[in-house]
Amino acid sequence: MKSSILRPLLEVAMVLLVVLGAVRWVTGLFSKRTAVYRITAARQMRLLFWPLLALGAGLSVLPAVALSGQRTTLFEWLLAVGFLLFTLVLSGPALVLFLRYWAVNQETVLLFQPTENEFEVYEAGQRVAFERRDLTHVERVTCSARRTFWAKYDYLRLHLADGRIVVLTSLLTDLEPLALFLRNLPLERRSRYWCWV
Repeated sequence: MKSSILRPLLEVAMVLLVVLGAVRWVTGLFSKRTAVYRITAARQMRLLFWPLLALGAGLSVLPAVALSGQRTTLFEWLLAVGFLLFTLVLSGPALVLFLRYWAVNQETVLLFQPTENEFEVYEAGQRVAFERRDLTHVERVTCSARRTFWAKYDYLRLHLADGRIVVLTSLLTDLEPLALFLRNLPLERRSRYWCWV
């Protein structure tokens, strides 16, 4: 009876793994090095690959148990719901952070070319007017939970002299090179378990 449930689960998990792996490979194949950073499908897929895979595996359990008919015991239902909740605990925080970062930076474009000393931020097609000398300090927040699906979510806050704060998230690009570029400014590094902006 247990093998009748296990086989569809393994088949669905393998299909999810192959499909998500192929999408990640294709988006990586067509990505190129650029000085203009915005939210792209390749970057989104890189951050969402493991959370979506875990969530898909968790969601695939319920139909498999439901389709097995009247032979399903209460223990099997509890096991399926427990597995779904476990995958939600693993993937949920990463998905919530992804949605938050997307809301913060969906219209943000970063022009960053350190060799040419170029650094500009655009919001909704308009340049955010500031020069490097207008920055009072930089706040770099990274994730301290290294072995989680949300470990790659971090952000940078640029504090301007006029009180404005420009937020750049890891949904745009890897932020460490930008933090190194701004190393002459006062840099406040913080580590959090969950990097909510």
